[in-house]
Amino acid sequence: MTVDPLPVPAHLALLPNGFEDVLPQQAEHEAQVIERLIACFAGYGYARVKPPLLEFEETLFAGPGAKVAGQTFRLMDPVSQGMMGLRADITPQVARIATTRLRKAPRPLRLCYAGQVLRVSGTQLRAERQFAQAGVELIGAPSLKADAEMVLLAADALGSIGVSGLSIDLSLPPLVRDICLGLGMGAAQVDGLRDALDRKDAAAVAALAGSHQDLFGALLRAAGPAETALERLSALDMPPEASDRVQSLRAIVAEIRDTNPDLALTLDPVEHRGFEYQTGASFTLFAQGARGELGRGGRYMAPGAKGQGEPAAGFTLYMDSVLRALPHRPAPARVFIPAGMGAAGGIAALRAEGWIALRDLSETVVGEEQARAEARRLGCTHILTETGIVGLED
Repeated sequence: MTVDPLPVPAHLALLPNGFEDVLPQQAEHEAQVIERLIACFAGYGYARVKPPLLEFEETLFAGPGAKVAGQTFRLMDPVSQGMMGLRADITPQVARIATTRLRKAPRPLRLCYAGQVLRVSGTQLRAERQFAQAGVELIGAPSLKADAEMVLLAADALGSIGVSGLSIDLSLPPLVRDICLGLGMGAAQVDGLRDALDRKDAAAVAALAGSHQDLFGALLRAAGPAETALERLSALDMPPEASDRVQSLRAIVAEIRDTNPDLALTLDPVEHRGFEYQTGASFTLFAQGARGELGRGGRYMAPGAKGQGEPAAGFTLYMDSVLRALPHRPAPARVFIPAGMGAAGGIAALRAEGWIALRDLSETVVGEEQARAEARRLGCTHILTETGIVGLED
């Protein structure tokens, strides 16, 4: 028997901008996808950790966490009277765990995570202010192979859940600063050039670079397929530290190609926005036909004791974007068990076989046509009959 729902005041469904209720099918899908990602991470040796939603500001904003302070909701702890923050990114928390509670664990330390984050404001590409993240952190591994593992694992994990048309855009966030400082430029000029290069504003780049406008113009034009862009960069007359950084990226790309020669790699050497705490090779993940970036990763310094940083690399996947990149998923098979049909043991056996089995909770046994109508109303695809399970369209 069905009961008409009572009217609900419209204001009870109103949520703040950037927040939404995730309804059953999508919530279930997200949970399943996250568990498959975690299983892929585990296959590479990454152990799962679970940081808290709230931390004291002094720990949450240590090291890389300082770069997301402006996106963090703050509140006072009524117990300690200390200021706390709701995490806007899980990476700084995992780095803290690695360098405090797990400081004596053997290096390199491989950790993975999944959880919700909350941000003060959305962006043009991602209006959501609360969403799930999943990712990995590799702590205490300074080698170029560690950077390559991040790219390869991200590609493998996304491929394992069905993302196709994956493209990875590499970048070198410290490159522009290395060049500017090597050329003796001041801090204001460095910041202006980085911003102009990020906006791809050739006129502003030329005006700010002065006598070095040819070099920075060439940097702006170097973006493209990874190998082509690296050839262009290698041909430029850059300060030694910047040249060394380019050669390191070349070695990382070669390492990636050895394992996954067909992976689509591009390079934008001047991309900086969104990589504020990265200290080396970094990357952004995209998928053909999917809105927004699927995730970001790269090298950074995890905070350590007595101000000593620890080399680290990792990546974070944004699950709202990842789910949009997945192919349409058909509704799961659900079998309706009419009243009076199916012993408890038989229903348990169906569930053990993978069926989603819904029992009719009414007190009255009804005819087959009424049972079929109820099954359709509840979104079932099959029904249990005297002759066995049959599709509702059969």
